[in-house]
Amino acid sequence: MSSLTMPSSLDKARRVPSWLAPSLLLVIAYFVLPFLGTDYLFEAILTPFLALSLAALGLNLLTGYAGQLSLGSAAFMAVGAFAAYNFNLRIPGMPLLGSMGLAGVIAAAIGIVFGLPSLRLRGFYLAVATLAAQFFVEWALTKFSWFSNDNPSGVIDAPQLTIAGLTFDGPVGRYLFALTVVTGLTALTYRIVNTQTGHNFIAVRDNEMAARVIGVPVLRTKLLAFGLSSFIVGVAGVLWAFAYLRTVEPAGFNLDRSFQILFIIIIGGLATIRGAFFGAALIVVFPLILSRLGSLLFGGAFDSGVLDMSQHIVLGALIILFLIAEPDGLVALCRRLVNRFSPQI
Repeated sequence: MSSLTMPSSLDKARRVPSWLAPSLLLVIAYFVLPFLGTDYLFEAILTPFLALSLAALGLNLLTGYAGQLSLGSAAFMAVGAFAAYNFNLRIPGMPLLGSMGLAGVIAAAIGIVFGLPSLRLRGFYLAVATLAAQFFVEWALTKFSWFSNDNPSGVIDAPQLTIAGLTFDGPVGRYLFALTVVTGLTALTYRIVNTQTGHNFIAVRDNEMAARVIGVPVLRTKLLAFGLSSFIVGVAGVLWAFAYLRTVEPAGFNLDRSFQILFIIIIGGLATIRGAFFGAALIVVFPLILSRLGSLLFGGAFDSGVLDMSQHIVLGALIILFLIAEPDGLVALCRRLVNRFSPQI
């Protein structure tokens, strides 16, 4: 009998704690990469990766966990970026974290307003309703110059990243600032999805009628999902504008950005926190790899427009492949590979 129970005991002994991998990644991100990475690595890869990961994390909370489809993520990013800029500009002495927090609240409020149709609509019809947010926000930001401080071009420089007298300047500083914000909000999201609120999200996603029967406040849960998601996406918009683009402009938050964030959670995996980071890594790195391969294989035979279109075609084919072969995304694929190659006892 003891020989039968021994493998189970060894399995438990060899099981890696769930907190170990994230802790090791954070140690590398904070204490190794800043000393070894190049400016190109921080400016072109890591900083946009962090901002897109956070935006995808917010959308995954809404779509993956709560089951509410949204095509207006870039609009809420724009709301967060422009709100943070105006809070910083028009309120003397406003700390950066304060303006970011208030910007997230404004984005959450706008998200709840555009989430009201979810009380009556679902699926494709809800996606169209949230798409209206994208067009409305783009129109408002270009129509009313007050949002961009009456700048004729509509493109404004982002403020300096300063917290408690500490300035996050240069590629490494902006990367560390983005990393800290993303780490904090990721921990908050992990906490949310493992509480009763997260369980309510999943219940509404799986079956609204059954959720009502067991006492889940469906309407309030949907609006809460829109609010929390828009808050996180709004803060991601601040990182995208302040830490990555270094400018605040409506063109940085167009419809393509909304679809890009949606593709991230599809490729990475719905209803999983790791999926947002896996998908963002692929979306950020994959075009760079294709560009390098195109330059090596074809040299100057094709211009940048053809290479850019080729990247979109390959990425679209990759998304279709994932939907067919692995609907659960990169997270499920990695889990399968780990289970296959891990030592069996």
